[in-house]
Amino acid sequence: MYDLSKVVITSSPHIKASEDTRSIMLDVIIALIPAMAVAVFMFGPRALLQTAVTVIACVVFEKIFCKAAGRPDSTGDLSAVVTGVLLSFVSPVSAPLWVMVIGALFSIIFAKCLFGGIGKNFMNPALAGRAFLLASWPVAMTTWVKAGSWMPILGASQDDINAISGATPLAIIKGSAEGELPSVFQMFVGQTGGSMGEVSALALLIGGAYLVYRKVITINTPVAFILTVAVITLLFPTGGMGNLDSMLYNVFGGGLMLGSIFMATDYATSPVTPKGQIAFGIGCGLITCLIRYFGGYPEGVCYSILLMNCGVWLIDRATRPTKFGAPAKAKKEG
Repeated sequence: MYDLSKVVITSSPHIKASEDTRSIMLDVIIALIPAMAVAVFMFGPRALLQTAVTVIACVVFEKIFCKAAGRPDSTGDLSAVVTGVLLSFVSPVSAPLWVMVIGALFSIIFAKCLFGGIGKNFMNPALAGRAFLLASWPVAMTTWVKAGSWMPILGASQDDINAISGATPLAIIKGSAEGELPSVFQMFVGQTGGSMGEVSALALLIGGAYLVYRKVITINTPVAFILTVAVITLLFPTGGMGNLDSMLYNVFGGGLMLGSIFMATDYATSPVTPKGQIAFGIGCGLITCLIRYFGGYPEGVCYSILLMNCGVWLIDRATRPTKFGAPAKAKKEG
């Protein structure tokens, strides 16, 4: 008996792929380890606890939903684990654990399972959860811990959090917060405040290189996304900075690396054609810059990806390959 879950559905001849959903998700988890290590080093063991709680919550909620809906248990594919890790990564390490559990509930039930489960959701579950938490608890989701100031594992009071909190580089550049702007090198390695899994561009690039090497993702979307932001911020500098500094701070700051490499490339919520992937990345970059330049929020990666997720079906339709050998009318319709 052949394992049909590992068959690549293509035109003949058919081949059997060595990858399945679980192996792909495992590669993503491995690729996130460098960023996790930096988070623990910069913010303390609390980063590991927060990630563990969020992952467990995601897995439990998916198990409960599958049981209640009479569906097969899908937690073995590790997609819920990836959602939990990413949700934790796009949140501040100071976020209360109960807030992260609620975010896991929204991500798994409302952004994933109610649409049919993995592969059927139209938006990235982790980013949907973050957007929900940001709208519901904006203070908790925008209180950033300074790099090197370890967060208490449990029982931290608001005074404890305030004592070690600081502004993110993008907030300082935008003028919405005061603080000392870190150097480009500090931003590159992760010595700055921000969401715990997005502060180190170096760690995220290492993870991205691993995913490309493993052929889990292509470079189309990440390169198009990052280059779009780089070109715009180079030509139109922000915060009274020089052109090059403006570009480097906008590329290495915020969630651009995490979003472009690990979220904009999500199979279920991104285009399938190479041209579509490039168009998707450019669109994400444009919206990110619009939010950063004209919005009240210094970051824009989360909402740019969610907005572009809603147009993936249109991008796929517009970039559908031509049907070779078909009549002219059929080629036009294709």
